[in-house]
Amino acid sequence: ANAGDVGLISVSERLSREENGNPLQCSCLRSQGDCRLLLSVMFLLFWEAGSGQVHYWVSEEAKHGTFVGRITQDLGLELEELVPRLFRVASKDRGDLLEVNLQNGILFVNSRIDREELCGPRAECSIHLEVIVDRPLQVFHVEVEVKDINDNPPVFPMAVKNLFIYESRQPGSRIPLEGASDVDIGANSLLTYRLNSNEYFTLDVKRNDEEIKSLGLVLKKLLNREDTPEHHLLITAVDGGKPELSGTTQLKITVLDVNDNAPEFESTIYKVKLFENAPNGTLVVTVNASDSDEGINKDIVYSFNTDTSADTLSKFHLDPVNGYIIVKGDIDFELTKLYEIQVEATDKGTPPMADHCTVLVEILDTNDNVPELVIKSLSLPILEDAPVGTVIALISVSDLDSGANGQVTCTLTHHVPFKLQSTFKNYYSLVLDSVLDRESVANYEVVVTARDGGSPSLSATASVSVEVADVNDNAPAFAQAEYTVFVKENNPPGCHIFTVSARDADAQENALVSYSLVERRVGERALSSYVSVHAESGKVYALQPLDHEELDLLQFQVSARDAGVPPLGSNVTLQVFVLDENDNAPALLPPGRGGGPSAVSQVVARSVGAGHVVAKVRAVDADSGYNAWLSYELQLAAGGASSPFRVGLYTGEISTTRALDEADTPRQRLLVLVKDHGEPVLTATATVLLSLEDSGQAPKTSSRALSGAAGAETALVDVNVYLIIAICAVSSLLVLTLLLYTALRCSAPPREGACGPVKPRLVCSSAVGSWSYSQERRQKVCSGEGPPKTDLMAFSPSLPPGPISGDREEQLDVEADLPAKVSNFKKSFRRSKKKKKKRKKKERNPSCSYGKEATSTTEKMEAAMALD
Repeated sequence: ANAGDVGLISVSERLSREENGNPLQCSCLRSQGDCRLLLSVMFLLFWEAGSGQVHYWVSEEAKHGTFVGRITQDLGLELEELVPRLFRVASKDRGDLLEVNLQNGILFVNSRIDREELCGPRAECSIHLEVIVDRPLQVFHVEVEVKDINDNPPVFPMAVKNLFIYESRQPGSRIPLEGASDVDIGANSLLTYRLNSNEYFTLDVKRNDEEIKSLGLVLKKLLNREDTPEHHLLITAVDGGKPELSGTTQLKITVLDVNDNAPEFESTIYKVKLFENAPNGTLVVTVNASDSDEGINKDIVYSFNTDTSADTLSKFHLDPVNGYIIVKGDIDFELTKLYEIQVEATDKGTPPMADHCTVLVEILDTNDNVPELVIKSLSLPILEDAPVGTVIALISVSDLDSGANGQVTCTLTHHVPFKLQSTFKNYYSLVLDSVLDRESVANYEVVVTARDGGSPSLSATASVSVEVADVNDNAPAFAQAEYTVFVKENNPPGCHIFTVSARDADAQENALVSYSLVERRVGERALSSYVSVHAESGKVYALQPLDHEELDLLQFQVSARDAGVPPLGSNVTLQVFVLDENDNAPALLPPGRGGGPSAVSQVVARSVGAGHVVAKVRAVDADSGYNAWLSYELQLAAGGASSPFRVGLYTGEISTTRALDEADTPRQRLLVLVKDHGEPVLTATATVLLSLEDSGQAPKTSSRALSGAAGAETALVDVNVYLIIAICAVSSLLVLTLLLYTALRCSAPPREGACGPVKPRLVCSSAVGSWSYSQERRQKVCSGEGPPKTDLMAFSPSLPPGPISGDREEQLDVEADLPAKVSNFKKSFRRSKKKKKKRKKKERNPSCSYGKEATSTTEKMEAAMALD
């Protein structure tokens, strides 16, 4: 100290209550003199190592606002986080006794604390607090010990007590008295007794092995009723507190005459043990006293002392004749563990004489209290993606029994993703033990069972309904990865063609699915110009009429996306096949350069025989399948006259039915009706003009025809050789191409192929019919994956062939790329072999003309006529 007036003592190392339980003494030498200052320093540990509990103490009857401790500082909490983290204090005792100032973090006394009211006669009295903060959820346990002060004076059972003593009572005899009681504890309840000065009586205080003081009045000399019939004494009881408190009682002693032998008990103290909840009528103990007198003075009556409490009288019954004590009320170990009963034995002499004994009834505990479960601070619902170890609830258990009967263990129901963690004594935390999945289990009924260690054990259960909150962890899923839809062409705009549906296993907004198109290009146009999808219902609509001849397959994707954050989605592929309808009438091919669109002119020699082909009508249909299968029919002339000509039903070839003669009209006008097989049937009419001439008039024409036929036959043989070589080469090339294609498809990522129209036109004629495919073009299939695919539809009618000439060759006109020509040739070749077996006669293979694509429609007609 600088001035020598103030001395500071600092702690140089950690103090331990267990190691330094005795007061520490230190001395300080002042600079002004050789005086020593004796200091006694007592330390109380605030934090017990390893227990996680803060310990304070406070005296009872402390004023409002009395400082208890800096609780936030001791718990390691910051003042500014108390309000955001919902700092709160809970107590299963009276919760209004202590309070925390959130401004400075100080724990202070909020209302009057009476230790005797709070804990009764227990030596240890504490207030248990639970400090709870959120974000994250934490719980701290605080114990505030309530120190006793000397605020209760000793109290005697009666303010004035009357005693009757025979004058024949011998000096040294002891008259038992009921002592005073002090509800304080420790030194505050240690009582000393004083008796006012007199010549006849003195006080005798004895302490037995149960720490029970026995107060008695001892007679010092013989009484003389005639001299002093009454004595008035004052007994004062003083406790050991500071300041001392005292209580008094007055004794009024009446001196009686005669009966000189009092009853005597066999024992002054009876000790007995009794289980709680003993049924009424259970024998506790039998007291016995004897009297040396004779006659009526020997008869003894047993009774409870007049100072016996009402609680004891309600629990036990004393037989006045036999002296046995039985149970007549509820015995509860948790309320009273020991009963001290004063019993008197009084004879029937005049005056009556009495003796006293003490019966100590120790109550033994039985397992009669079910554990109590309290669940609080629920953090519900819990997100399904909550991490393992998340605290869900705080659980406290208690049991009023003692020993093994009061030891409680907690368990959970099996097969739940939770577990219990012990935090402090009988406090547990319900925490998450494994990952959750709301789509598997959306709610858990967790049953907590508390079981004590008694025999038989008692248990209590509490149920916690743990709801699992959804997170967006599931994408919408379609039932199929791909759907195939068939739509007729020429549909009305806006018609509904299909409905897609995706299911999301999540809940609420995470399960709200919206649909949209995956936009891409279809040829020159956007996909959204063809179709649209309703965002909520998933209905797919065609925005415009579809044309099979323009687009026979539309492949696209529909996306389904939920409303979660972040949103999840998936796609489904739709393949829309546009079905053909008979909306295209047969179209006649021009017969040759300079010819009209529907007129065929031909010069025929009159010398031709029956079955000679004189002309051929050519037609195609832009439709496909049955709608493109054409048949030809010769219309009768006006007047119903028979014609010497006929037309092949499926070939369109016009041939003679008989030999021509002079009677036939020189100029024949034939009308050929071309029909398809669709519904409704569509037709076209071709006009064929035939000029009949004598054979001598057209030698050049016949010679030219013969030379043309011979040249054609030679060309056909050459073509057959070339075709056989081409078939072998193309077959090898096709196998190699398929292998390369398969390897590329497996290794290369999918990419959107280019779409574009091509313009091969294929017209085939045979003895069993004719079919056409794509009058001017064949539409390639557009899809999001892989290269474009070409559509090929072959039709083989099973109708019987029409009558044709046996020496005539079938004609095949093909205008396509080389692979398509070779494929069609192979099909025609196989059909031709089947016909030869059925007809059992030799026929030549059908000839196909392969050449570069004609630059105009007129050139195409000239090439076809040259083959004819």
